[in-house]
Amino acid sequence: MPVLCSRCEIKKAHLKRPKTGHSLCKECFFWVFEEEVHHSIVSAKLFNRGETVGIGASGGKDSTVLAHVMKVLNERYDYGLNLILLSVDEGITGYRDDSLETVKRNQEQYELPLKIVSYEELYGWTMDTIVKQVGLKNNCTFCGVFRRQALDRGAMMLEVDKICTGHNADDVAETVLMNFLRGDIARLRRCTAISTGSEGAIPRCKPLKYAYEKEIVLYAYFKKLDYFSTECIYSPNAYRGHARSFLKDLESIRPSSIIDVIHSGENLSVKEEVRMPIQGNCARCGYISSQKLCKACVLLEGLNRGLPKLGIGKHHKLQDKLLKSQPLTEEEEKKFKMISF
Repeated sequence: MPVLCSRCEIKKAHLKRPKTGHSLCKECFFWVFEEEVHHSIVSAKLFNRGETVGIGASGGKDSTVLAHVMKVLNERYDYGLNLILLSVDEGITGYRDDSLETVKRNQEQYELPLKIVSYEELYGWTMDTIVKQVGLKNNCTFCGVFRRQALDRGAMMLEVDKICTGHNADDVAETVLMNFLRGDIARLRRCTAISTGSEGAIPRCKPLKYAYEKEIVLYAYFKKLDYFSTECIYSPNAYRGHARSFLKDLESIRPSSIIDVIHSGENLSVKEEVRMPIQGNCARCGYISSQKLCKACVLLEGLNRGLPKLGIGKHHKLQDKLLKSQPLTEEEEKKFKMISF
């Protein structure tokens, strides 16, 4: 006897939901998945009618599913949103150039406008040239900082009201674990927020915050969506990968572990006397920063001076010199050249 869908009780079940364990047919799974995203959007009041929303599009499964579901829900529930695809070209040969071709196909499939901004045009560097300087150990630091700012800059060019990204439940749970292990109270306090308005120039939101990665893959597979599935060639040793492996081990024992970690992060409290960084603006580029210079400007300064290690870690005592574009002392320059990657 075939297993029937536990929702409609008519059609044959095609899958078992990793999140709940329910057996569902494809149509019921599509409906339940989309309705859960709709509930997340409505309950958190993520959007207002008439807003222009930029969808962070990388060509991967998460952003492709996000773009598809946002278009479906915008039409089904008449959100009244103007949706635009926004992509960042980090300049990674054999990876990003291929994934951007997927994004361009998505543009045609979903009939949405597309804007692509590149590291080269914004910073004068590509990730390929950065990796040649810094190696594979710290390259994710550069890419993460530059990509975040590039997304904001692209959004400002388009004059969007909000940016939505494809961060899923697994991503959020991994970030909670990473910030806990690092003892990063400031980021731990805000990493579970479904919407953030204070971290960047333009508010960001995560409509897929409670969607499991496995279910996103199932949705993309059964919907036959066009997405790029190759992992970044420069991230084999990324710290996030260790948190991901640990989380997958937990999930194999207890499927609710992902949501449990998210709820733990949401319910963590910080003592009143703990001092949090005060957000201001970078004196050089104007981007939001808790220091005189934002992280992107410090990293860029290090690259341009031939001292890429300059931007890694905390070197606040160099801020004034960098602000005034003063050369480093012979001792300071020697210090950063001696540090190997």
